Amino acid sequence: VQLQASGGGLVQAGDSLRLSCVASGSTFSTYGMGWFRQAPGKEREFVAACNWSGSSTYLADSVKGRFTISRDNVKNTVYLQMNSLKSEDTAVYYCAAGPAGWGTAKKNYDYWGQGTEVTVSS
Repeated sequence: VQLQASGGGLVQAGDSLRLSCVASGSTFSTYGMGWFRQAPGKEREFVAACNWSGSSTYLADSVKGRFTISRDNVKNTVYLQMNSLKSEDTAVYYCAAGPAGWGTAKKNYDYWGQGTEVTVSS
């Protein structure tokens, strides 16, 4: 499985962005999907995840009420809608696929995209 993330950019605080992650292969609809981020000098941290159908989602406390994860299994794509962006959201965002599960732990994911950079200016 190959994952290609896109949609990052430079925005101002309070703006919105939608990240997309397109997956190759025909088994996308069976995978749990997650978004993680890594700010300069910090470890990669969990942001959001959803199960294979998108019916169950989980968000980090830091983004609840502002970010939404969704997926389109016809388009093999998972999205991260980010609203009310803050400077502390600045990071490289990675999508990940978990054939055997999903959730907050990086170990649940076997496949990772290359990352897309989000910079929020205050």
